[in-house]
Amino acid sequence: MKIIQLEYFCAVTECHSITSAAQKLYVTQPAISNAIRELEKEFSVNLFLRSKNHLTLTNEGEMFYRKASALLESIRQTSSQLYDLGRQIIPVKIGIPPLLSTIFFPDMLLAFQEKYPDIPVELFEYGSIRAAALVQEEELDLALVNMHFYDIDKMNSYQILADPLVFCVSPDHRLAREKEVSIEMLRDEALIMYNTDSVQNTTLAEVFERHGIKPKVILHASQLYTIRQFVAQNLGGAFLYASIMADSSEFVKLPITPQIRQDIGLVWKKGKYISSRVERFIAFTKKRYPSGEPRVRE
Repeated sequence: MKIIQLEYFCAVTECHSITSAAQKLYVTQPAISNAIRELEKEFSVNLFLRSKNHLTLTNEGEMFYRKASALLESIRQTSSQLYDLGRQIIPVKIGIPPLLSTIFFPDMLLAFQEKYPDIPVELFEYGSIRAAALVQEEELDLALVNMHFYDIDKMNSYQILADPLVFCVSPDHRLAREKEVSIEMLRDEALIMYNTDSVQNTTLAEVFERHGIKPKVILHASQLYTIRQFVAQNLGGAFLYASIMADSSEFVKLPITPQIRQDIGLVWKKGKYISSRVERFIAFTKKRYPSGEPRVRE
């Protein structure tokens, strides 16, 4: 039995197809077929029930898959531990939505690197949903995300910020003199929204749906600069974190009633070996943002 045979078998199990597994792993179909045949021959079992376009695990195959998955995960964790022992400098990979980067970085990154100058950090801009998915797929070590997504409980998490949304408009906007706005007041307003892989976007869509309103979205953007330009030109209003706009005097920031609060936090995968570098970043974050003290901006 070889590790690569187990990897091929698990890929076929998860894809339900040799063709799909081959495409995912960038190998030929015969290579995968041969690996599975060799496993079946070695252990004298039939791993799959084969139909024309679909593969289904046999009872023996299901047990084999559980064992193989656990073994491969153990190998991955052991490899990470050995890299640590060898002191190879592997960066901590962190996903962060563009809007949140304006709150936490570069100040947070500079503070971490001042404390741990030998630990490199790589940042990757993704919406919260995509960043969390990449953590689960072990492409990223950590992600700083809006925590209001449905499977947050499947991950380890630490809340560091509780932030209400505000509706931002130019001083020339028709709502600029209001003290606050309700969702109903925005029924016919032109809106600039964040990208579709944003949890904030999902939250707002649910709020509008509860009020029976189809929002008039004129732009889905990923960059704060773009959003600010559209608002400044009085092309529409935008929902932004209060902390982002705390120091901005160029826009009117209207509280939303009832308040729409967003919880921001750090997430990492459950059950995965955490390297000493990642552990230090988590510990640093917890010390910088003590539990029970949701922060707005430092």
